[in-house]
Amino acid sequence: MLLREIIDVYGLLDRADASGAMVLEYMRGIRPDCRAAVSRLQGAAGGTDMIKITVPGRCGRANGGSAPTIGLLGRLGGLGARPERLGFVSDGDGALVVLACAAKLLDMQNKGDFLEGDVFIATHICPEAPTQPHEPVPFMGSPVAMEQLNREEVGAALDGILVADTTKGNRIINARGFAISPTVKQGYILRVSEDLLDLMQITTGCLPQVFALSQQDITPYGNGLYHLNSILQPATATDAPVVGVAVTTETAVPGCATGACHYDDCEAAARFMLETAKAFTRGACALYDKAEFALLQKLYGGMERFQTPGVK
Repeated sequence: MLLREIIDVYGLLDRADASGAMVLEYMRGIRPDCRAAVSRLQGAAGGTDMIKITVPGRCGRANGGSAPTIGLLGRLGGLGARPERLGFVSDGDGALVVLACAAKLLDMQNKGDFLEGDVFIATHICPEAPTQPHEPVPFMGSPVAMEQLNREEVGAALDGILVADTTKGNRIINARGFAISPTVKQGYILRVSEDLLDLMQITTGCLPQVFALSQQDITPYGNGLYHLNSILQPATATDAPVVGVAVTTETAVPGCATGACHYDDCEAAARFMLETAKAFTRGACALYDKAEFALLQKLYGGMERFQTPGVK
C-alpha cells in the first residue's frame, strides 16, 4: 500500500509555500542518492517548479542495461488556486499520485527491492495557478504553456508512459476511483491494453473502468478544439505509447475545488501505476500490440498529423 506516501506527499503539497525544493528534500530524505532535479519554468501567467526523478532499475539503461523504461507523469495545472481558493485543489491529484509512486519506489530500494528497468517520474509544483472557464465545470489553468510542460516531461528514452490526471469535470466517466484510457500512439487511438485491464482488476478487486476518448482529445491544446482535459497531451510529444490514468468521481467536480481530494482513490491509482511499472520494466506488460499497430500503419498510413496543431 501507498497510504503513508500519499499522506506524506499531500502534507508537502497542501501549503501556500509548496515548492520543488521541498519535494526534492523529502525524496532525498528517503534515499540520499536519489537521482532527482528541480528546475524553474516561467510562463505568461507565472512560474512553476518542474521536478524529475529517475529510479534506476537493476537492468535499466541508467545502469547500462536494456530493460524497458517507463514514464509516470503527473499532469495538472496547479496544486492551488491562491488567492482565489485556499488549500489543495482537485486538480493536484496527478502530482500527488506520481510523487507517492516515486517515494514508494525509493523506499523499496532501501529495503532491497529493485525493478528491472528504470522508472522516470515527472510533474510540477505550483501552489498559485490560474483558473479558466470550461464546461461543465471550471478547470485549473497553468502558469506555463502546455508545450513547455511536454518538452520537460516527455523524454526520448521512454518506452511507455502512464499519465495521472484529475478527470472529474466531465460527463464521460462517472464513477468514484480511477479509470484508464485506450492507448494512444502517434495519432492513433488504439484498443485498451489487456495487460492493464488485468492489473487494474487485481489492484482494485473490481471490474476495470475505461474512459472514452475522441480524436480531439489527443490533439495539442491551442487548436480551438474541445478537449476532455490535458491527460493525453503528452501523446502529442512522443512516439511512445501513452495511457491516461484518470482519478474520477461520480459527479462533475471543478478542478479548482478544494476539499475534493480522496486519498483512497489516489492511493489506488498510485498502486496500479506502481504495479504496472513493475510488470512493464520486466517485459510482462504491453501497452499496445506491436504487430497490430504495424498492420494499422500499413493499411491506413501514419496519423502523426494529429500530434500537430493542424493546418493553419
